[in-house]
Amino acid sequence: MQFFKDIYHLFFPKICLCCKEQLLKNEDAVCLKCRFELPTTNFTELVNNKVEQTFFGRIPIEFATALLFYKTKGISQQLIYQLKYYGHQEVGVFLGEWLGHELKTSKRFISVDCIVPVPLHAKRLKERGYNQLTTFGLSLSKIIDALYIDDVLIRKSVTETQTLKQRFERWKNVQEIFHLTDVKRFENKHILLIDDVITTGATLEACALQLLKSNNVKLSIATMAYTE
Repeated sequence: MQFFKDIYHLFFPKICLCCKEQLLKNEDAVCLKCRFELPTTNFTELVNNKVEQTFFGRIPIEFATALLFYKTKGISQQLIYQLKYYGHQEVGVFLGEWLGHELKTSKRFISVDCIVPVPLHAKRLKERGYNQLTTFGLSLSKIIDALYIDDVLIRKSVTETQTLKQRFERWKNVQEIFHLTDVKRFENKHILLIDDVITTGATLEACALQLLKSNNVKLSIATMAYTE
């Protein structure tokens, strides 16, 4: 079996999604050199980190973190674009496993019961064919031993892209577009709400307001990247 795998990779080599160089056998999605160049935040163990500061006075959260810093035309943007727009699901696995190991060894994220992704509208999901958070969330769930639940928090309408909008416009644009189909599902649970990139936090705030309708719920947030 290994012989056939070696032959396959000889003709169809795996390529690093960042530098486009050929990956070694023990590398997946990103080569070791590029992994060391990815701008990590080290937020997971940092109390009052920048992600947590984003939500002060807006929503009550237990903890928050982001794995990478996100900069326009930077290596982290390039990597997440490969997942979000070009279907490279191995990026979700790569980032999910990386952050999952951080959370598992963290003293702050030890009590998470379930993971909930920011949902795509059914129309957008059909067009794209996948939610870029699925492989990321599933990889996280396996490592920290938490349920992955993507069918309770839903998006009711399709919104314009949030990329170029200012903070107030983003907040206004996402209000009341999310809905919780079963309020009791998350009672007495600690939820980890996940997204790809956090900028103003407007989308995550709108999702959180729905999740917080459940009784005695605790909420934490984790994203692939944070925009400074």
